[in-house]
Amino acid sequence: MIILMDEKSLIRIFLSFTLILASWSVDAHQPVLNSESRNNAKSPYIIEEPEISKAIFSELKGEPHYYRIDSDSRFEFYAGITVPKIDDCPISKKFSFEVLNADFGLIERKDGENFNWWPWYEKHGEKWYWIGPEIGEKFKSNRFYKEGTYYLRVYNETNSGQYVLAVGETESFPISVIIRMLFTMPKINSTFWDDVKCPETNKGD
Repeated sequence: MIILMDEKSLIRIFLSFTLILASWSVDAHQPVLNSESRNNAKSPYIIEEPEISKAIFSELKGEPHYYRIDSDSRFEFYAGITVPKIDDCPISKKFSFEVLNADFGLIERKDGENFNWWPWYEKHGEKWYWIGPEIGEKFKSNRFYKEGTYYLRVYNETNSGQYVLAVGETESFPISVIIRMLFTMPKINSTFWDDVKCPETNKGD
C-alpha cells in the first residue's frame, strides 16, 4: 500500500511538472522571483550562467537595482526589460537599464523613458507584457561579450515599480528549475498580475 501511495504521489508530481511546462512558453526564460529589495552596487544580484535564459521578476523600492555577471569565457549576451501588463491599464512605470564594466563604467544604456513600449501576449502562459528596450534583437542575442565582470543597472525616474529583466537566450529547464517553479510561479502570478489593480499613470507617460 505504501508503494502504491508513493507511485500516486510521483504521478501527481509528474503531472504538476507537465502542467507548468505546458503553461510556460516554448521560447521561455526560467522564471526567477527576486524578492530582495536591496540589490545595490555593493550587494548585487548574481546572475549565474549568463547565456541561460531567465526572466527575473522584481520591484524597485527607492533605489536602482544592480545585477552582476561573472564569466571566465566569451559568451553570448542578451538583456531586455519588460513590465507586466494589467488588464486594459496603460503602462504606469517605464524602466531603463545600463550595462557597466567591472569598474562601473558605462558600456551601453537603454533608455526606457523615451522608448515606445508595446503590448505583447504570451499565449502559453496567458499573460500580457509591455515590451521595453533590449540589447539584442527580437528577444535573441546579437553580440558576444568577452570574459570578465559586468553589471546591469535597472532604474527609472522614481526608482519604483515592478519589472521583469530578461537575460540570456539558451533555454534550459532542468528538474531543479521545474521544482522551484512549482513554488515560485503561483507567487509570481499573484504578485505581478492576479492581485494587482490598475495603477495610476505617471504624468508624462
